Amino acid sequence: MPKKDEYSKYLPLSESTYYILLALVEPLHGYGIMQKVESLSNGMVKIGPGTLYGAFTTLEKEKLITKVSEIDRRKTYSLTSKGKTVLSRQIERIEMMLNHGVQVKSFLV
Repeated sequence: MPKKDEYSKYLPLSESTYYILLALVEPLHGYGIMQKVESLSNGMVKIGPGTLYGAFTTLEKEKLITKVSEIDRRKTYSLTSKGKTVLSRQIERIEMMLNHGVQVKSFLV
């Protein structure tokens, strides 16, 4: 069994959290994140303002993202190094799951 570390408690990420963190590989404001998530997911994931701002609160509290600027009422966020590590671990999980699926796919036909 893999050893637990300080990042394991965040995994697996929910789909919306995963896409929010993906969008934040470059600093963005809320509306920009909503647009980028929709674009990254080819329209399959749409995040509304309520979901997004609730996620911001949680992600900031957990120190996965940080507010880098606030101009007027537009807040810009970025990943922290902890957030980058958690995102990287989630990507590794998804890659592993995909590889396992490819291995058994031939048995499904």
